[in-house]
Amino acid sequence: MSTSQKVAIVTGASQGIGAETVKAFRQLGYRVVATARSIKPSEDPNLVAVAGDIADPETARRVIKEAVTRFGRVDTLVNNAGIFIAKPFTAYTAEEYASVIGVNLNGFFHITQLAIAEMEKQNSGHIVSISTTLVDHAIDGVPSVLASLTKGGLNAATRSLAIEYAKRGIRANAVSPGIIKSPMHAEETHAALGALHPVGRMGEMSDIVNAIVYLDTAAFVTGEILHVDGGQSAGH
Repeated sequence: MSTSQKVAIVTGASQGIGAETVKAFRQLGYRVVATARSIKPSEDPNLVAVAGDIADPETARRVIKEAVTRFGRVDTLVNNAGIFIAKPFTAYTAEEYASVIGVNLNGFFHITQLAIAEMEKQNSGHIVSISTTLVDHAIDGVPSVLASLTKGGLNAATRSLAIEYAKRGIRANAVSPGIIKSPMHAEETHAALGALHPVGRMGEMSDIVNAIVYLDTAAFVTGEILHVDGGQSAGH
């Protein structure tokens, strides 16, 4: 088994930004381990699909084991899996709270911890997490306390990881999107959602994928929260 090719892990990879990120890394010649609850097996020998709930620590263990067993290394982890529930703060149920915390924070913790342990063996690696611009710029009419609670935590953790591992060759960054055209948003909502951005439109999935790829190649960038949000975080 050759271990010269870089290996990327992508969570939340069955559709949307995650699936597009998998395609982009394969086009760049990376081997990829993709995970999501309902992901389908792949016939590509350089793409391994691992079905499972990222909130479950056992899923993280299986994903990392597949990467190391099949491809011999872990170079990049894209923490894309996430849950967004827009409800008034007092309307959140205990089950919804547990679900959001489970995927957005616990899922990040378990797989990132295991991925960094592998990256330390080669003194190189990159963690990139998907956040949300709502952390920095809340919008009236888009209730997002649980998103801000969890994704804001990812932003803070990204900076901490960047400093803790800077001298060990491991970088940590985040992409902070605005509202992106994806299967999450019905087409009839696009005009209203686009108007929430200073540029007057929603973003494309390729905008986020391009940001992920940029950060993965930007060897002098770490601890960065890269806003790809049509100007939302700058103001209105």
